[in-house]
Amino acid sequence: MTKTAFLFSGQGAQKLGMARDLYDQYETVKATFDEASQALGYDLRALIDNDEEKLNETKYTQPAILTTSVAILRLLSENGIKPDLVAGLSLGEYSALVASGIIDFQEAVKLVAKRGQYMTEAAPTGSGKMVAVMNTDPALIEEICQKAAEFKGGIVSPANYNTPAQIVIGGEVEAVDYAVELLKEAGVRKLIELKVSGPFHTAILKPASEKLALELDKIDFRPFELPLISNTSAKVMENDEVKGLLTRQVMEPVRFYESVETMQKLGATRFIEVGPGRVLSGFIKKIDKNAEIANVENLASFEALINQ
Repeated sequence: MTKTAFLFSGQGAQKLGMARDLYDQYETVKATFDEASQALGYDLRALIDNDEEKLNETKYTQPAILTTSVAILRLLSENGIKPDLVAGLSLGEYSALVASGIIDFQEAVKLVAKRGQYMTEAAPTGSGKMVAVMNTDPALIEEICQKAAEFKGGIVSPANYNTPAQIVIGGEVEAVDYAVELLKEAGVRKLIELKVSGPFHTAILKPASEKLALELDKIDFRPFELPLISNTSAKVMENDEVKGLLTRQVMEPVRFYESVETMQKLGATRFIEVGPGRVLSGFIKKIDKNAEIANVENLASFEALINQ
């Protein structure tokens, strides 16, 4: 039996006016945004439609993407399209948590607003950088990061294992720059500096991780209704691991392609990317060119999926 996996967008996928056409057309979507605005104490829909600067600030980006993703999740569910298993990239893991039934949406939206704030405090804009390293053996990247960190006495490490051919490193500017130099010397040809607000999923985020742990302690997580594959372990998350894994997730690498392999071992053959952007669909194509892929981010892509 073929299984459907839902994958949820991470930070960086946000765009001005995202899901506005769905909001105008479907009561479920509108109600989800209203619920978020009430929980957050400001008009989230207005912010997404009118304030690009704020939308790109981590503490607003995170609730904006979570809300957009959950609104689409609910719309799909109403139309009989439901996942058998779920995962998300970085922030997207929180949309996956809502989908898996272990946390209420309102609680999740407040939590990611705080998470975004803690991340910004730990890594203010410009405090570090992230670089995508293409077509390079992961072991070599890990070894060079370690060398650069030791030599510079700074932080640089793999942050995202997106596909076997795309691994993102992040950390303090000087240490990352030195790692890039060493990678070039080792013959790496393609390195792309990413436009991100901070070097997430590195040890720079330790203070955010510690504050997040205190917030997570206040939450009563319910049992999972669906398997969720953890970014941090690339395995099915167990109930007693939730708080520990979410605490580590902020400062440890995202193991995306291993997570996809885990989903395939569990029988997933169809992947639906839920939320803004098509980044994860692109990753899946590179991980397995035979996988069935769809994405839903607006009215056109929603209708295309429904009509399939």
